[in-house]
Amino acid sequence: MPRDTPFETMSGFANSFATEAVPGALPVGRNSPQKTPFGLYAEQLSGSAFTAPRTENRRSWLYRLRPTASHAPFNPYERAGLLRSGPFDEVPPTPNRLRWDPLPLPDAPTDFVDGLVTYGGNGDVGTGNGIAIHLYAANQPMASRVFYNADGELLLLPQQGRLRLETELGRLEVAPGEIAVVPRGVRFRVLLPDGTARGYVCENYGALFKLPDLGPIGANGLANPRDFLTPVAWFEDVDERTEVVQKYQGRLWTTTLDHSPLDVVAWHGNLAPYKYDLARFNTINTVSFDHPDPSIFTVLTAPSEIAGTANCDFVIFPPRWMVAEDTFRPPWFHRNIMNEFMGLIHGAYDAKAGGFAPGGASLHNCMSGHGPDRTSYERAVTADLKPHKIENTMAFMFESRWVIRPTRFATETPLMQLDYDDCWAGFAKADLPR
Repeated sequence: MPRDTPFETMSGFANSFATEAVPGALPVGRNSPQKTPFGLYAEQLSGSAFTAPRTENRRSWLYRLRPTASHAPFNPYERAGLLRSGPFDEVPPTPNRLRWDPLPLPDAPTDFVDGLVTYGGNGDVGTGNGIAIHLYAANQPMASRVFYNADGELLLLPQQGRLRLETELGRLEVAPGEIAVVPRGVRFRVLLPDGTARGYVCENYGALFKLPDLGPIGANGLANPRDFLTPVAWFEDVDERTEVVQKYQGRLWTTTLDHSPLDVVAWHGNLAPYKYDLARFNTINTVSFDHPDPSIFTVLTAPSEIAGTANCDFVIFPPRWMVAEDTFRPPWFHRNIMNEFMGLIHGAYDAKAGGFAPGGASLHNCMSGHGPDRTSYERAVTADLKPHKIENTMAFMFESRWVIRPTRFATETPLMQLDYDDCWAGFAKADLPR
């Protein structure tokens, strides 16, 4: 069932929207008239190069109370904590499979920005390629401050507690089991309707996330465009001290305004925050035999210059029917040229009988052998192959073409499960005929 949302939204993926919080605020017939309605300031926000093909061009025109150019110099933000960016070279990459317990909620007052902890990533913010993977744990709302990321777009996955996003272009509320994407450069504030929150973030330095092509699947299936929701215009007319924290070339910077920068009264275009309910994903699966490749569970993809080889694929493993005949139904044993970071929103993952907890994570890099643990394997090879529905689960994966290099925190934290390899111990040798 679709979740309720407290805020009005518009339907469609990367549509060209037009919305105004005050009637008459949006210019008609032109983007930058000599005199804008009500004396608003016209400002273009470009998420792609001007000359990008029309099908790939993403930009919006904003009409605001004050131009964003009006601010004092930024200074280094002193509480950067455990947030890191590419290139990731704090520690040498390891070929070992890694898995972590859930990130605990903080004891001290901590908002979304200060609660970000980087587990790893690849590429380089300076060249606009790669990703960073963060987890967050927070127990207080962002008060009198906003944040924006000049290095990439942010894909947010709440695991515990809702996030209320107040952005320049409108408001969204995102619950566990939903995702939100905030474009590069968009200022936003994170409030916590449930008091605390924990979840995952993929920071995409590369090409913007888009819907994957469906190929032989046809015109329908997977994530349907109509289920993506974009906020209507909303603004703050607040003349109070507001801190602006930005992430720029891997570091955090801060300045202070005498007003809220969330002051866009109207906007139009196809670059804006959006949300999606993962329960609406139309899962495709086999109706005969064998386990299809996990690419059939791709919600969004950030392509690279190599066709079919993603900078990042966002893949989910939702509730679904398993009906394959004469088939080992969990994910098979695998060594992959791609690199896989997994997390769990709720329930259990069908390839791991234990140890992989909601809020936890795992990392299987290039050519690392992985697959079901021994308990899950033995259960699967003896199962009665009747139609079976996997319920109460939502796992996900960030899959990238480049090795995901862990941070020092990720390799040294006591949250790391040092016994992870043990789950594959004890497999019996195959019994060949003599």
